[in-house]
This record gives sequence, C-alpha cells and structure tokens, in this order.
Amino acid sequence: MMKSIFKKFNLTGELSGAGTGSWLQCHGEELVSISPIDGQTIGTVRCASEKDYEKVVRQAVDAFEHWRQVPAPQRGEIVRQIGNVLRRHQEDLGALVTLETGKICVEGKGEVQEMIDIADFAVGQSRMLYGLSMHSERPGHRMYEQWHPLGPVGVITSFNFPVAVWAWNAMLALIAGDTVIWKPSSKVPLSAIATMNLVWEVLRENGLPEGICNLVVGSREDVGEALIHDCRVPLISATGSVPMGRYVGQAVASRFGKTILELGGNNAVIVTPSADLELTIRAVVFGAVGTAGQRCTSTRRVIVHEDIFKAFSSALISAYQQIKIGNPLEEDTLMGPLIDRQALENMQAALIQLKEQGGKIIYGGEMLSGGLYDTGTYVTPCICKAGADSKIVQQETFAPILYLIKYKTVQEAIEFQNAVPQGLSSSIFTTDLREAEIFLSSGGSDCGIASVNVGTSGAEIGGAFGGEKETGGGRESGSDAWKAYMRRQTCTVNWSGEMPLAQGIRFQASEGR
Repeated sequence: MMKSIFKKFNLTGELSGAGTGSWLQCHGEELVSISPIDGQTIGTVRCASEKDYEKVVRQAVDAFEHWRQVPAPQRGEIVRQIGNVLRRHQEDLGALVTLETGKICVEGKGEVQEMIDIADFAVGQSRMLYGLSMHSERPGHRMYEQWHPLGPVGVITSFNFPVAVWAWNAMLALIAGDTVIWKPSSKVPLSAIATMNLVWEVLRENGLPEGICNLVVGSREDVGEALIHDCRVPLISATGSVPMGRYVGQAVASRFGKTILELGGNNAVIVTPSADLELTIRAVVFGAVGTAGQRCTSTRRVIVHEDIFKAFSSALISAYQQIKIGNPLEEDTLMGPLIDRQALENMQAALIQLKEQGGKIIYGGEMLSGGLYDTGTYVTPCICKAGADSKIVQQETFAPILYLIKYKTVQEAIEFQNAVPQGLSSSIFTTDLREAEIFLSSGGSDCGIASVNVGTSGAEIGGAFGGEKETGGGRESGSDAWKAYMRRQTCTVNWSGEMPLAQGIRFQASEGR
C-alpha cells in the first residue's frame, strides 16, 4: 500500500527540498527521512541551500504582486479547490503522516481532516474580511478601517503536526491575499512535499503563477536564519519549543516584523468530586496518550481532589493497562512510537529527575524492546505522583508522562494549574456550576484555551488556537485569527469642502502678515 502512495505523491528517488510551483534543483545537504515505526529509511531529500532559499523568496515576492490583486472571494474559491483535493487524498495523505510521524492511523487521517476543515472555514472567511465604520468628529468626514494583504508569510512547523499547522496558517494567509513560504520540520519532510504536489496541481489548473505556495526544506543555518531575518517576509508563524520561539521572536522583532508563536504547553485537567469519572478518564487518556504525548495540547498534569484521588488513580491505571502499543498502521493500535530515540531519552531523563525530586512512578515508563520495539522509540505511557511545585512538573517533556497532583479546594487547584510558565490548554471536570464559572472567570484559568468537561487536546478549528505566557501569545485557525495575516488601515474621507482639524485645533496664518 505504501509503495502505491509514494508513487501517487511523486515521492520516489531523491526529492527536491525547495519549490515554488515546480521543484528546484537544490544544492544543500542530503536529508534522510526515517520512519519511527520501524527505523527504516522512507525517503531522501536534497535540502535547500541559502541560494535556493533566495530563489524561493524572490518568487514569493513576485507572486504576491499578482495574488493580492485577486478579489478575496476568488482567492477563497482556490482554497475551496485545495480543500477538495485534500478530501480526495485524505486516506493516502493520512497514512503518509502516520508512517512519517508514528501517530496512529485515525490521528493521521484526522490531521488531514483538520486541513479540510480550515479550508472550509477560510472559504467562508474570504467573504467576511470586515472592517469598521466609525463616526468622525469633523463635519463632512467619513472614517473607516479596512484590511489589506500583508505580504509573503513564513510558516515554520513542527514534526508532531506535519501538515495541519501549515494549513491553519496557509488557508487564512491565502484568502488574505498573502503568499506562503513553508519551512517544515526536517524530521517529517515527505508529508510537506506530498502536500505541495497536491496544492500546486490546483494552482496550475487555475492558471496561477508560481510562488503563491512555496516550500523550503533545510537546516536552521541555511534556511531558518535567512527566513526569520528576511525583511521581505513581514510575518513569521512558528510552532515549536519555547527556546526556539524566544529566539525567533527576538530575531523578527529586531526587524519590526510580526510573529505568531505557538510554543510549549503544560496542560492540566482539574478533577472535582462531582466529576463524571468515566467521562473524565476517557478525556485524560486521550489527552495524555494521543500522539504518544507529543501534542502541544497533551495533558501533562491531572489535579485531583483528595477525596477521589485513590479511586481516580485506580481507574486511570486500569485504562492505561488496556492501551495497545505497537505499529500505528494497524487499526487496533492506540499508541505508536515516539518520534526518535532522542525523545525517548528525554523522557527517561525526566523520570529520573522526578524520582530525585520526591515523585513516584505508579505505572509504566518502561522502554520496550524486542522485534518492532528495537527501534528504540517505543515506551509504555507513564503515570506519576508528584508535587505541584516539583521542578520537573514545571517543565514540558514532550512524551507520555502524566503527573497526578492532589488538591483540597477548587481555588488551590486553579493555583496549581496556573503555577507553570506555560499557558496553552486547560480544563475542569465538574457538574457543579459554581466551580465551572470560577474556572472560566478572570480569576480562573490563565490559559488561552479553557474548557469544562472537555479534555485539553483536540481543539476545533472554529476557535482561535493559542496560549499565553511562554506558549507565545499567538493565535491561529478560527475566530478573528485572520487579522494577523493582514495589515490594518484607517481611512478618512473629507467631502465637506472645508479643512477642519481634529480636536478642534485652529492653525491658520493671520491676514495681512
């Protein structure tokens, strides 16, 4: 099956890592893509050099001159067609995502569904790029604001969502009139290349110039540094670690560019005495184990009332014992591998720190070996007891480690939840209306996403996605996130025949002088 998918997406032979609508002959290093499932090489890519990047960005700048003049609803029509081509290839592209990342089949297919959903959203948004009409203080004047295309947008994506996060940005940027330069993670280049082949097909069929959607696969030194420092790229959207985001943010700010930063998450679920435990367990297991704990919205902490701590822990361990770990291409697998050996080593180092800081592993955390497991990427998901103020609990370990923490009052639970540097996703499970409202109030969760009786992971595209504090403060996807990809302009029209100044200021030379 995979051979036919590779042929369908033109992923045979050495692949080019740079293109603008057709592939360039690249001059960078060779990149080998290895599946974490079995450690096998699945493709090779010739990376972009700095000179190759320059060709791509020039094409993106030139194409912007044309694309920004296309009416927004017509741009939306192109995005609609992109959504449809993704629908036709959802199964195959989802399988490729699974092969390259190790996430299970339903998650790979679900990631492509996110691309389809945001395309549908963007089509509607293309007819709703609204400004405001305002009353002027000066007679015979009209004031309003409007939104214009911004320019080429740089999108830097992480390995854990190799195509969906690009789509969150690209679909909105395209209807906004921007061109897009995509730098995917070097750990998952094939999914990006396959996606570009599908998108370029649509652009060519509509007679559009090259440079509207662009791809550059390459190292930080050859491509990343050039992209974030390039004044021709007014917006950089970057998804990744906090240190990466801090560096990118400073670099882009130094040239007065704009950023959308989607960084670390250290997400917590508060479980109250009135919670529906069966519902809660289901949400926590998916949040903590889905994508092998490698989502920015993965559940890292569960803050459980002391009266139900023992019952909740027992039920959670029982649920974990039923999780099948193995080949994510098999339908009954619930957890696949970590992305690479380094991720597994990071997990083991975190567990050592946990023990040193007084914590305790109560289930899992073992490295698996034998047969498929000899890749060094498979591990059992781990449940731990920990103190809310433990140093390791304050950090995000990108792995299936779940910390259980006791609390006495809902106010204490919220304090524990907020007492970490990150602020992405949060939830409370309760049937007490007062607890729910406290959690959602200004004195409650300090995260960008706060939910009641919903897990931390699996956000819908209709809402703006992003977080506060070290999560970066950016917003992608739904709501009014489209505004980040456009420039705001305040306009005043004087039809009075006079020249009154604002604030009643008089500025006129005296006659005869």
